[in-house]
Amino acid sequence: MVKIRLRRVGSKKQPSFRVVVADSRSPRDGRFIEEIGFYNPRTEPETLRIDEARALHWLNVGAQPTDSAARLLKTLGTLDRFERLQQGESLEALVSEAEAPEEEEEEGLETPVAEETPELEAVEEAEEQAEEQAEEQTEEAEEQTEEAEGAAESEDSEAEETAAEGESEEESEPEEADEAEESEPEE
Repeated sequence: MVKIRLRRVGSKKQPSFRVVVADSRSPRDGRFIEEIGFYNPRTEPETLRIDEARALHWLNVGAQPTDSAARLLKTLGTLDRFERLQQGESLEALVSEAEAPEEEEEEGLETPVAEETPELEAVEEAEEQAEEQAEEQTEEAEEQTEEAEGAAESEDSEAEETAAEGESEEESEPEEADEAEESEPEE
């Protein structure tokens, strides 16, 4: 029996999958008949690309999708188109219908990025104001620290001067005391 299923590719702990048509007896990552798409669940939003014409062909031939592949095909609307194909609609019309939304999505992705909304402008203005206030506060803090450092340096220099004066006074006092002691025995 032929199955449409996911074949794991990618690095360790970084899975991505190829959507393949394979014999049900072959291993998960083994031999396959045809690769019809790609699925990456790790991107935001999930990346899903399937060749609609080949998927419809294999479904029409009798390939059975696995549960996970059926979920992906349902997300794209391929299973709904397959039902319409069985009811008699042409394959070309269904494939062109599947390709049309993809083109609109690609165009739709570019449009919102280019347009700016009033809400976005208000948020940007608020961010700018917050940045200006933060800059002002840092400038004020730097000025205060510079003033404090200047005051501390002047206090240090004054303290050194007074200490130097105190040492010279202390040195002169003991000399006077020595002189006084020497003068007492002379009497």
